[in-house]
Amino acid sequence: MTQNTYYTPNGGLPPQTQILTDRAMFTDAYAVIPKGTFSDIVTSYLPFWSGMRMWVISRPLSGFAETFSQYIVELAPKGGSDRPETDPTAQAVLFVTKGAITVTIEGTAHIMETGGYAYIPSGTDWRITNHGDEVAGFHWVRKAYGSVDGLDKPEAFVTNENMIAPTPMPDTNGAWATTRFVDMADMRHDMHVTIVTFQPGGVIPFAETHVMEHGLYVLEGKAVYRLNQDWVEVEAGDYMWLRAFCPQACYAGGPGPFRYLLYKDVNRHMKL
Repeated sequence: MTQNTYYTPNGGLPPQTQILTDRAMFTDAYAVIPKGTFSDIVTSYLPFWSGMRMWVISRPLSGFAETFSQYIVELAPKGGSDRPETDPTAQAVLFVTKGAITVTIEGTAHIMETGGYAYIPSGTDWRITNHGDEVAGFHWVRKAYGSVDGLDKPEAFVTNENMIAPTPMPDTNGAWATTRFVDMADMRHDMHVTIVTFQPGGVIPFAETHVMEHGLYVLEGKAVYRLNQDWVEVEAGDYMWLRAFCPQACYAGGPGPFRYLLYKDVNRHMKL
């Protein structure tokens, strides 16, 4: 499989001469956080970590999207944590966009390079370190696991997207494909984090309107994306955050593929 490249924020601060007009927006149905928003002054930090900072790009928010949080983490050489997660109910997906990290899960170390993907169940003993000489960047998606009587929790695993062939959507001639890291029929999983790829000119040919909440981080390329009643231009480094039932569609603009990391909640009854 071809090694892909992914946009990773670098921080910094815009000059005083830059105009204030920007594509950032927050509505009652969706938010767009463009790549220019990821400056030094909007970073966050966590206890029990060293050499890290992060951009919080989504969090449970009453009346909006409530099932997950997502961070973009920047980890300096020798940085890391022996206690990265303090919530025993939280499961995690890690996806590496820059450099390499070592993730130790229940005593077994895994080196995750660019494109690396890890699923970590709730209640798992894990730790993380950047043993390399360059700054690493990764996404961290967190969700409280929805346990169901009679279903075991899924096991942890580590892989790389370059080891998984994308699944083409039916009747698209390969213009629209999804890289799936877990079996869609595996009811143990209550969230899917996938990579969606559109070739230039590929489209979502209808306004998807469904119950799943979404986080969409653009890894590569550009597109015009429909969010609710609006068409918004997005490019690598931008993030879209959608509440349940927000209509969505897109046209991939080219000249290269348009690819995004996608979160959605699945496989559980609606809470009443």
